[in-house]
Amino acid sequence: MSDQGRNNRSPQSQARRGRAGNSAQPRESGQRGTTRTVQPARRVAFDVLRAVSETDAYANLVLPSAIADARLTPQDAALATELTYGTLRRLGTYDAIIASAADRATDTIDPAVLDALRLAVHQLLATRVASHAAVNESVNLAAIASGRGASSFVNAVLRRITRDSVETWQTRIEEQARSDDERLALRSAHPVWVIRALRRALAAEGRADELEALLEADNASPEVTLVALPGLAEPDEPRLPYASTAFTSPGGDPRLSVDRSGGTIRVQDEGSQLVALALASAAPIVAGERWLDLCAGPGGKTALLGAIALQHDVTLEANEVVPVRARLVRKALRAVPGEIEVHEQDGRQLATSRAGEFDRVLVDAPCTGLGALRRRPEARWRKSPADVAELVPLQVELLSAALDALAPGGIAAYVTCSPHLAETTGVVKEVLRERTDIVELDARAVVTGTAQSPIDLAAEGRSGSGSVQLWPHRHGTDAMFLALLQRSATATGDRKED
Repeated sequence: MSDQGRNNRSPQSQARRGRAGNSAQPRESGQRGTTRTVQPARRVAFDVLRAVSETDAYANLVLPSAIADARLTPQDAALATELTYGTLRRLGTYDAIIASAADRATDTIDPAVLDALRLAVHQLLATRVASHAAVNESVNLAAIASGRGASSFVNAVLRRITRDSVETWQTRIEEQARSDDERLALRSAHPVWVIRALRRALAAEGRADELEALLEADNASPEVTLVALPGLAEPDEPRLPYASTAFTSPGGDPRLSVDRSGGTIRVQDEGSQLVALALASAAPIVAGERWLDLCAGPGGKTALLGAIALQHDVTLEANEVVPVRARLVRKALRAVPGEIEVHEQDGRQLATSRAGEFDRVLVDAPCTGLGALRRRPEARWRKSPADVAELVPLQVELLSAALDALAPGGIAAYVTCSPHLAETTGVVKEVLRERTDIVELDARAVVTGTAQSPIDLAAEGRSGSGSVQLWPHRHGTDAMFLALLQRSATATGDRKED
């Protein structure tokens, strides 16, 4: 038995490794000409699940266009959203239930059929959808995707699942766990390695007892948060407590507000806004400063910094190494008057080549994204400890290069959307260990002064750092990390001798 019950691979890797020849696109009829119909919201949810499983797509990027293409009513759009995100959040738990009910490992089930089963199990065990509707529609999805034989299999498995309550199934799969952490993984729908990483991060603040509250928050649907670019738009009501630019969607499709504003209002998590505002407020802004957003894609923080730069006669440049994401940055910046140059280079090379030029640099480093599991629930099943080991050296190199790009007295903000200690305080410590020209500022004091309301930030704790870690369960934001590092006014780029 593995950390997620009977399966020894991540749910999405299993889907990609399913039986050969069974990944055909869904058909609209089963065998012998039988017409199969599927309610539009379920069909959209199923198609998004397939995209996530087959192409490593992110649901938050695929779902909006799928809803628009299907011309769903607001009610059906809400149902498709709940079915998609709800299924993805609890994928590991649902796979353990399916494996038990089918008496076979999920990596032996056709990938499209497995996604139909997952969608059905979510409806049966976590929603008020009528059982007969959930079963019949998923049987039809399986028939469309893989034929009549698949529909019979799905029907048998789902009928078995409907015989017992969700509590019974939960107890059954937890009995197969080998440890307390495996039981918690099955109960909270988080991989064991993620649970342990989150526990360590909380323990570094002396708050390990908040783990289950954090896991529960990861599984809650987040509210839609908007940003009003300062000087270009005004926040609507209701306002959010911390970032002066943040407010919640008044209801309906937030894209309508975004489109009407011409991009001066955007969807952006409050934590993401707060860390960008903290860099801007870390020291008084002087006209003529030069700023750099080193890892800018997809451009939300860049646009916010661009609006602030416009107010203060500051020159902002952006960089994004991935061309597709660089295009997103340019799109985000259309709402900000003036020219903001967007480079498409390796951030390490760009920063090294511009040594001593910038007064502020944002390093929103590539990371595991474990802090945004509410919004990207599939990330928990897609990432592994190997990703951390691969990312940390890149994060260290990006931050080191960014510090070289600072002018004397300049400030860098190191930001991740991950609370994993190796990606956060570990990176900062590694970089500072090699520098004599850099001091860490008290980011807690900066964020406290920036926030519009009192904010509960951990004391220095065991990390010995002045950094800030935001949390979904405590702040209602993504788990953003922030460290502020300043180059000394007389810096010469000195590094410590071995």
